[in-house]
Amino acid sequence: MSSSLDKLRALTSRLEDKLEEKEKLPNDVASVPLKKENKAESTPKKQSETKIQKNNNRSNDTVREENILRVKALYEKLKIFEKSPDFDNIFIYKAMNLSGIGLKEEDFGEVRTGKYIQVIAITYEPDKNGKKKAKNISLGYFGKAETLEETLKNEIIEFVLRWRYEKAFQNLEHYKILIARVEVPADTLF
Repeated sequence: MSSSLDKLRALTSRLEDKLEEKEKLPNDVASVPLKKENKAESTPKKQSETKIQKNNNRSNDTVREENILRVKALYEKLKIFEKSPDFDNIFIYKAMNLSGIGLKEEDFGEVRTGKYIQVIAITYEPDKNGKKKAKNISLGYFGKAETLEETLKNEIIEFVLRWRYEKAFQNLEHYKILIARVEVPADTLF
């Protein structure tokens, strides 16, 4: 569990770094190249703790607003709207992933030779027997891995990570509402 938490903290730290870098750039959809972390610099946990302390002055609402603006800009630039015309509907998906590019810590940003690059949304729909089955939906196709430009690769990765970041905010909001219902004395929760 702590390993997953450390990975989430490291991811959050990287996203916050990117947000800070984006603030320094003009308000266009310019992409900042992703870089491999130097393992000798410091542990992800220390980096995350430093980032959290540094960003205590910024509210979650501000970070979330900046993130959603960037997601929307990438949604348009990557032409995700061609497969999902309503921006708000991209958050109804249960998960989002990439095919052809690694997102795990050990292969982050690595393009898989011979594979095709796609943004994949995952939803659950009932099959003919009424059982829920995972269904993959391609939201964007970007060709063979070998022909993918570095800037485009970074924007695709950023879109998926920022989508996940917003989805995490939405889940937190859901649980805050549920907890508030428990804390309020009442005869029933409903």
